[in-house]
Amino acid sequence: MKTLYIECNMGAAGDMLMAALYDLLEDQQGFLNTMNGLGLPGVHVEAQKGVTCGIAGTHMAVTVHGEEEKEPAADHQDHHDHDHDHHAHDHGHEHHNHDHSHDHHSHDHHDHDHHDHDHHHHHATPGHIAEIIDALPLPQAVKAQARGVYDRIAQAEAAAHGCPVGDVHFHEVGALDAVADVTGVCYALYLLQPERILVSPIHVGSGTVRCAHGVMPVPAPATARLLTGIPYYTGQIRGELCTPTGAALLAQFAESFGPMPIMRVQKVGIGIGTKAFEQANCVRAFWGETADESNGEITELVCNIDDMTPEALAFASSRLLELGALDVYTTPGTMKKGRPGHVLTVLCQADKEQDLARHILEQTTTNGLRVRRCGKYFLHPDFRVIESQWGPVRIKTAEGYGVRHEKPEFEDVARLAREQGLPYQTVLNDVLRKI
Repeated sequence: MKTLYIECNMGAAGDMLMAALYDLLEDQQGFLNTMNGLGLPGVHVEAQKGVTCGIAGTHMAVTVHGEEEKEPAADHQDHHDHDHDHHAHDHGHEHHNHDHSHDHHSHDHHDHDHHDHDHHHHHATPGHIAEIIDALPLPQAVKAQARGVYDRIAQAEAAAHGCPVGDVHFHEVGALDAVADVTGVCYALYLLQPERILVSPIHVGSGTVRCAHGVMPVPAPATARLLTGIPYYTGQIRGELCTPTGAALLAQFAESFGPMPIMRVQKVGIGIGTKAFEQANCVRAFWGETADESNGEITELVCNIDDMTPEALAFASSRLLELGALDVYTTPGTMKKGRPGHVLTVLCQADKEQDLARHILEQTTTNGLRVRRCGKYFLHPDFRVIESQWGPVRIKTAEGYGVRHEKPEFEDVARLAREQGLPYQTVLNDVLRKI
């Protein structure tokens, strides 16, 4: 199965993700020609070779009228730790309401009036950005994904700042290169056509960041909203490592988040940022083949029992689960001499067969058992988190073969019901409505 695994040990930003995916493409010049033929006013995309901590990679420079958005000088960061974007120019925080001033600190789109270009500080609504994307000469599937990314950002910004989605505004100059970042990632994935996209837990950085709204904690409020239900961590590095744009792109495309699976890697793409850290400032994209994890084998251990009390059999079943069984269940049946009894079935991984067989002989009264080695099909398990009106609830998901199942975690629903003094069904119904 064609698999893309994205490693975010130094966070994620739109330009770094685009650079890492660019490294994986067969026709890299064709990609650049398409990006530079989109008709975005003054926007130019250039792949530049670079090195971070001795690792060679690609920096994707996106300029507007020859200017690439840069980080502030170091003396502007002494008091607020606002390394707003170590990735050089990702534009996650160009969103603000009309009542905010235009004092764009950090990389929040510096005033370009001192250049010869006529860069006015207009604002673009989410609807305006959607119109820009719809007019681009790109496949409809790419434009639909790009609009989905911007919808995520707008909804996160609106929720973070307590305003309607329609009141979120994108600074127009910065919006152009941000559109290039987002559409570039969407287009590169369209060309690659991975069957699975997996992502590591995301390093978000620490400290504070300055944006149009002022000094905010890392992860910024919009980024934290976008990463709801996604595993991430902080660490010792000061500054914002994962921007809202990077978070929105990963949330849009990732099937699941976790460690790298066993895969035969064919290519590695490395997208680097411009700021130097003690560790390599890059996003790595691994392209290769993984086994179809929706198939496999399982072992059934089966025995007949007619001389155990219900209490003793229930205890044995619980112990077998604790000792490594995947599932344990009993089926009523009629045994020798017409005695009522139960058929005990224990499911386990093939390599656990001998251990579980011994445990069954130890925990029950049976003197023998049968072994069946079966093929199996299963959906890939994962989870996400939603907010009910009483608190967070994990949603267990299972997906594969074009099928998706979702189910609230019983223990979370039961906990909220106990805490709130409510019937279980009341909390469950609220969660199901949100699903």
